Amino acid sequence: MTRLLALDGWRRSVIGGLIAALPVVGVCVLVLLFAPAYVERLAYAGLVAIVVVAGLQVFTGNALIVNFGHTVWVALGAYFVAILTTPPAMKALIIPDAPWGLATLQLHPLPAVVIALFAVLALATLTGLVISRVSGIGADILTLCLQIIVHSVLIHWTDLFKGNTAFFGVPQFMTLPWALLIVTVVLVLARLFRDSPWGVQLRASSENLLAARSMGVNVARRRLAAWVLGALISATAGMMYVFFIGTISAKSFYFSYVFLTIAMLILGGMRTVSGVVVGTAIIQIGIELIRMLENGPVMLGLQLPQMFGLSGLVLGVVIVLCMVLRPSGVMGTREFDDLLRMWLARRPGRNGDRP
Repeated sequence: MTRLLALDGWRRSVIGGLIAALPVVGVCVLVLLFAPAYVERLAYAGLVAIVVVAGLQVFTGNALIVNFGHTVWVALGAYFVAILTTPPAMKALIIPDAPWGLATLQLHPLPAVVIALFAVLALATLTGLVISRVSGIGADILTLCLQIIVHSVLIHWTDLFKGNTAFFGVPQFMTLPWALLIVTVVLVLARLFRDSPWGVQLRASSENLLAARSMGVNVARRRLAAWVLGALISATAGMMYVFFIGTISAKSFYFSYVFLTIAMLILGGMRTVSGVVVGTAIIQIGIELIRMLENGPVMLGLQLPQMFGLSGLVLGVVIVLCMVLRPSGVMGTREFDDLLRMWLARRPGRNGDRP
C-alpha cells in the first residue's frame, strides 16, 4: 500500500510538471509556426530564463534562503562547454595561453556537457557543504560572496576565460525545439524535488528550523541536495545559452541578471514550480515592452523621449510592489494542476450536483 501511494505521488508530480510546461509548449509551437526569426530568438531567451529561475527555485523556493550566486553556475556551465568545444584554430585567437593543453583540445558537445556537469557537481558540492550549514542572513551573504569571487576569477583569469571581452567561436547547434524539451525535463525535475519527502522537509525547516531538527530532519543534507540540484539546472541553462548564441561574456550573468531572475521568481511565487513559468513570462514580456519605450518610440503621433535605465527602475518597482501587495507571488503556494483540480471540482454535475 505504501509503495502504491508513493508511486501515485511520483505520477502526480510528473503530471504536474508537464502541466506547468504546457503553456510554454503552446507558445513555442505558435512561435515556430507563425513568428519571425527575431521573435524565435526572444522565445529562446525566455526558455533559458525559465531554466535559470527553475534552478533558483529548487534551492531558494524550498529553503527560503535568498541565493545571489545562482548565475555563477550559469556562467560556469557556459564557459566550461565553450572551452571544451571551441575549435583550436579559434582558441589560438582568443585563449592561446590556456593552461593544461586546453588551447589545442576540442571535444564533441556531448562529452563536453558531461564533463562540465561533473565539474559543476564537484564545485557545487564543495560550496554547498559550507552554505548548507548556515541560516538566515549569513547564508544570503555567503551566496553573494560566491558571486563576487567567481566573477572576479572569470574577469581576471584572462588566459582561460578571456576576461571582460567576449569568448566567441563556440559551435551553435541548439534550436528552439531542443530547448523546449530541456525546459520540460527541468520543470518535471523541479516539481519532483518539491513534492519529494526531502523537498517537503526542507520547506518545513524553512518555516521552523528548530522543530524540523527536533523531528530528526537533517536540514544541512536537505539544503545541500537542493543546492547541488539547483546548480546543475542553472549550469544547463548556461550551456543552452552558449550553444545557441555562440559567444559569452562574464558580465552577462552578473548582478543585473541576478536581480532580474530573482524578480521573476518572487513575482511568480517562489514556493511553486508553476510560479517559475508565470514570473518569467510576465517579466520577460514586460522587459521587452519597456525596452521599446527606452528607445523613444513614436506613439499616437508623439515622439517619446529616450528613457535609458527605465527597465531597471521598473524591475525594482515590481519587486517592491510584489513584496508589499503579494508577498507569496502570483501563484502563492498553488501549482497549475492544483488550480485545475479546484476548477474541475467546482464544475456543475460534480459530487452529485445537478447541472
